[in-house]
Amino acid sequence: MYASRKRTRLVAATALLAATALLGSACSSTEDSASESGSQSSAAGSEETRTVETENGEIEIPAEPQKVVVLNNALAGYAYHLDLPVDATVAESTGKEGKPGQFWEEEAAENETKFLPWSNDGFDLEAILAEEPDLIIAGGIGFPYRHATQQYDELSDIAPTLVVPDSLDTWQAQFEFLADSVGKPEVFDEAEKTYNDRVAEVRENIELPPTPVAYYVQNADGKTYVANDEVGFPKELAEVGLEPAPLKETGKFESYGGSGDILTISKEQITSELTMPTVFVLGFNRDVVTAEELSQDPVFADLPAFKDGHAYDLPYWVHRPDYDEALGTLDKIEELFG
Repeated sequence: MYASRKRTRLVAATALLAATALLGSACSSTEDSASESGSQSSAAGSEETRTVETENGEIEIPAEPQKVVVLNNALAGYAYHLDLPVDATVAESTGKEGKPGQFWEEEAAENETKFLPWSNDGFDLEAILAEEPDLIIAGGIGFPYRHATQQYDELSDIAPTLVVPDSLDTWQAQFEFLADSVGKPEVFDEAEKTYNDRVAEVRENIELPPTPVAYYVQNADGKTYVANDEVGFPKELAEVGLEPAPLKETGKFESYGGSGDILTISKEQITSELTMPTVFVLGFNRDVVTAEELSQDPVFADLPAFKDGHAYDLPYWVHRPDYDEALGTLDKIEELFG
């Protein structure tokens, strides 16, 4: 529903509202009160609003927001591409110090973007309120979506809250949803064209490793996963010829978390199931291990990809990439196999 293009309609403040405000001083105190209430309803930065259809129903957002808080670090890049004034966002992970993403450091500096605290329990509502935003962008995949849905009412009391559904599991779907919501679909269209052109270019420039491939993911606690080949970046990289092994359809692996974009894999399963000729290694939320380090582990040492020299490192941000990171992923693939 949300992945398809939805054109939102622009709702201009009428001349009648302006006239009412001008006449208010000549009317009764009751009329003054009504005029004041009408002014407050449009006080969030713009005389115009947009009606946007979301999974929480129709919401009204400023046509030209003046102060935006983005409650998912992974969505901030889209906001900058859409030329939204990002007043604040959150750190990439809960409880961590916030820092700009590598692809939007300059934009964050220009906007003087702040980083608000958040935790496994939720967003810091007082900190968000203190920023006085006229638009909140939230949702996406993982904790940010869970918190946004659990705290939606409180967030909406602060400012109109646009939640990106977690069913939008590609950068294209997320970017398109946001671009349409703020009335700038042409920004997404141009980004999509740039990306597709780059896919075709990389496909022509690389010599593929043996396929099918798998993506091994490990977190800082040593927990082990594989990327779900049916969603997210494995599907994207199939477009350049890196055909993923059909792990999900085997039914041997349980989905991790609500998004289901990674699957849990035990040490025993690694030995018996991670036997495809090429394996990519990446961290979860940060770089934690390399293919070289894993090759010293007896669990991995005898796997075909590690024995034959076809285990490769990818940066952690390849998992759940935004638009800029998706382009960066293509650059990385070209570096490895070009």
